[in-house]
Amino acid sequence: MANMSQIKRGLENQLAELQARLARIAEDLAEPLNPDSSEQAVEMEDDASLQGQGALITREIASVERALARIDQGSYGECVRCGGDIAPERLEARPEAALCIACARREQH
Repeated sequence: MANMSQIKRGLENQLAELQARLARIAEDLAEPLNPDSSEQAVEMEDDASLQGQGALITREIASVERALARIDQGSYGECVRCGGDIAPERLEARPEAALCIACARREQH
């Protein structure tokens, strides 16, 4: 597994990318609707999709911020539910993971 400073840098880069994506969505949503009513319907559907994407990105941002906080607190890699270790392979795939695989599976069911 990468060292903690590499993990932190990767999470900070991921956070910056997510924040930039969220800003672009906010800009798109701020654009006024086209005065043509048929175009408005399409734009409103697009806006609804963008709002959904924005909500997902907002949740991802919160996950990454919590992972960065766990690094600062020295608890990164510990499951927030059971306190056990999160497998290095899981952290490699999802550096923001807060749950070990067993707790994540329990949460899904």
